[in-house]
Amino acid sequence: MSQPPTRIVFGTDGWRARIAEDYTFENVRRCADGVARYVVGRGEQQRGVVLAYDRRFASEHFAVAAAEVLLAHDIRVFYGDRAVPTQMSSYEVVERSASAGVVITASHNPWTDNGFKVKSPSGSAAGPEMLAVIEAGIAENGGTDIPRRDFGEAEASGLVERYDPFEGYERYLRRTVDLDSLRAADARVLVEPMWGAGAGWLTRLLGGAKIQVNEIHQERNPYFGGVNPEPIRPNVDEALGMLAAGGYDMGLLLDGDADRAGAADERGTFIHQLEVTGLLMYYLAEHRGLRDAVVISVNNTSMAARLGNHYGIEVHETPVGFKYIGPKMIESGAMMGAEESGGFGFGMHLPERDGIYADLLLLDLFLRERERGKWPVSRMLEAFHELAGPSFYRRVDIHFTRAEYDAVKRHVLVDLLEKSPTSLAGQDVTRVQPLTTKDGFKFFIADGSWLLVRASGTEPLMRVYTEATSPEVREAIIASGEQLVRGG
Repeated sequence: MSQPPTRIVFGTDGWRARIAEDYTFENVRRCADGVARYVVGRGEQQRGVVLAYDRRFASEHFAVAAAEVLLAHDIRVFYGDRAVPTQMSSYEVVERSASAGVVITASHNPWTDNGFKVKSPSGSAAGPEMLAVIEAGIAENGGTDIPRRDFGEAEASGLVERYDPFEGYERYLRRTVDLDSLRAADARVLVEPMWGAGAGWLTRLLGGAKIQVNEIHQERNPYFGGVNPEPIRPNVDEALGMLAAGGYDMGLLLDGDADRAGAADERGTFIHQLEVTGLLMYYLAEHRGLRDAVVISVNNTSMAARLGNHYGIEVHETPVGFKYIGPKMIESGAMMGAEESGGFGFGMHLPERDGIYADLLLLDLFLRERERGKWPVSRMLEAFHELAGPSFYRRVDIHFTRAEYDAVKRHVLVDLLEKSPTSLAGQDVTRVQPLTTKDGFKFFIADGSWLLVRASGTEPLMRVYTEATSPEVREAIIASGEQLVRGG
């Protein structure tokens, strides 16, 4: 008996699935057909679609499959001539005034997965309205014969243009980042790109001058060394160990498609993602003198509100995912958008995550703080928290099989709605905030610490987050969160 078509839904950051199970050439073509229908419906075939891919298994082959569907609809395709960071597609969409962008990537997911991201004409992640049109087209094309046009033939006829974004991206960077000053710095930096599409980019941007950059794991490895290519512990422990051994001033980290950033101090202490949000907001306000709004996801740091009060900056909160953050940045004229997972976008750059750009701003921040006498980086962090307040953060991902995941979600979300905890870590729960996306809840306690329980939109797992005022409160809250999810 024939199987029903795969139900394809775009989560917080595109559609992702296991290669050869749901992530097949047929389903990639269905996604591309949905994008093609969107472009044709707007009469924008000549504006074209930018297509990029990462270093995962067979990404370039899936990219060609997607391109051939777009080409069958007479849509121009701008095709990356090699694996490039996801944000480079955003840059190319803006630079070329394209109708959309497509990226074949599963970002930080396990090596067994691949994915399909869509970019809006502004370069941001496609918002809910654009995705609704695309998903509607995909829902209709299951089991149909999706048209294709041979990639080589279309390229010979001039409908495909290959691009290398480096030179244009470097020029774009120089509008807002003094690369020459960074290159001339007396500093030693360890870069960890996690075998991903961002490998070599920071070395290339910063190389040829005084700064010393040692970049590890630059080779393509679709297995990602056996870890998820997400720049958090324990995935980056090898790099942290190298920092702890001495000889470096800081570490800069990237995820598998380089749209997420991370950092570590000279002692190999990981600077968690919520701290990076605060550091970048501080940098823009303190060193750039900016006072435009900041947009953060609901699972991001309370330091944003405290820094907002200090500098007179309005802070907006959105659901999880840059498909919400990007449009809110554009609407509010924000100087920065930040999600808990380490994705940062900037109004003076792109309204989409760019881990390379964020790492360059972190480098600039640390060097500017050194000029003020706050050095090494560990000392700078201590001074920063004196202003921004405490932030003891932890996230736990509780995995399930895909077969059991829907039942787990229903059970957890219904139970938390009907029987919310009244206390956490020995303190009263003062406020319960259901997420507007109806996929979780956030609980606040008296001292300002919080717990968030949320169903992932891209993987079969429940996420438990906390930001607390001390390590002890953090561990007590996270234990309670795990118990709530597991039904204990």
